[in-house]
Amino acid sequence: MRAALASAYRDEWGVVFGTLVRLTGDWELAEDCAQDAFARALPAWERDGVPRRPGAWLVTAARRRAVDVLRRRTTERDRIAEAAALEEAYEPGPPGDERLRLIFTCCHPALPLEARVALTLRAVGGLTTREIARAFLVGEDTVSQRILRAKRKIAAAGIPYRVPPPGARAQRLGGVLAVLYLIFTEGYAPSDGSTTRDRLAEEAVRLARLVVAEVPDEPEARGLLALLLFQHSRRAARLDEDGGLVTLEHQDRSRWDREMIAEGAELVRETPAGVLEGGFAAGVAGPGPLRAGGAALARGPLEARGPYALQAAIAARHALAPDAAATDWAAIVALYDRLLALRTNPVVALNRAVALGRRDGPQAQLDAVDALGTPKELAGHHALPAVRADALRRLGRTREAAAMYEAARAAAPNAAIAQEYALRLTEPAHPTKGTPHDG
Repeated sequence: MRAALASAYRDEWGVVFGTLVRLTGDWELAEDCAQDAFARALPAWERDGVPRRPGAWLVTAARRRAVDVLRRRTTERDRIAEAAALEEAYEPGPPGDERLRLIFTCCHPALPLEARVALTLRAVGGLTTREIARAFLVGEDTVSQRILRAKRKIAAAGIPYRVPPPGARAQRLGGVLAVLYLIFTEGYAPSDGSTTRDRLAEEAVRLARLVVAEVPDEPEARGLLALLLFQHSRRAARLDEDGGLVTLEHQDRSRWDREMIAEGAELVRETPAGVLEGGFAAGVAGPGPLRAGGAALARGPLEARGPYALQAAIAARHALAPDAAATDWAAIVALYDRLLALRTNPVVALNRAVALGRRDGPQAQLDAVDALGTPKELAGHHALPAVRADALRRLGRTREAAAMYEAARAAAPNAAIAQEYALRLTEPAHPTKGTPHDG
């Protein structure tokens, strides 16, 4: 029974909470009533059995609780009238409508980014403030205040609880996807220096699936989900027994999650961005290499290719190669070119330099890094000296490489990456070696 309730909480919390927000306009009341409904569910379900539609049962219980609470506010006549209206006029809508309203509201651009993240995890994902605090390594009071300020901002600014109109939806969806990607990144490569936080990464994947389920025709939503799936599929192979980082080229690919890779491949294949022309089938089953060449992947109208879909296509090339040597670097360089054509981004340019070095050799990589200079976005970041060091080492310029690896080690965000840079100095140059940010 507890397992059934836990499953219902994971699947239905956002719908229950969102419905109450829509009906009452009161975020605090909505949360209290949603929590009360789940608390009442355990004894009721143990007595009567799990209802055929747990979500509908929970929404009804929460709505009835809201009616009771509003009626008790006897000094507020408008609340009494509101309770009567709530009891009489309620018509259930599709669960997806509630989820979309909720996630677009939580990710409204008027809210600070950290508030959007915390509110999304709490209201849509159902994580407790303690779980969010532990995931981000901050105090519970800090998370509680972020959520409280976000709710107050929504009320004070009159932020509407709705899905944006069609003309604004694409731009607002981009904000939603950015929040989900940030949540995933904090789990996959935490900014505070810890190694991984699987809970955050898993929640980001779950929320991305939710968004795709509600807007299945949005290529960027599908692209983001595919990207997260490809990256998360490697989670079991990214660390060694001692917690050290295992870079992409050294990972045991038999430990990659093939079901996630297959799901991601299907998503990319079905988006306008995924012009892979059947090449996925062999890759997922084998995992053999893609049959479609780089030119096939790179063609098609640029307007149909958004940044998440392009990144997913790049990740697919890595995920579906049987080993590092079989990676289709020509296709990856072409995709990075498409990505840079959308928007100049030094991080993307640095990743392109790595791919260029794998396709054309270390001198091409070094030339690309030198051409990049030291953009402010990469100032103090470990990846820039690491990529330069990798090229220098492969060129046999070991003294210069050592200086660059030392700079990368000093800037590394955690001990695992710092140790990886130290180990690189003891290894012979190899044309397929990558850098620790590949993991």
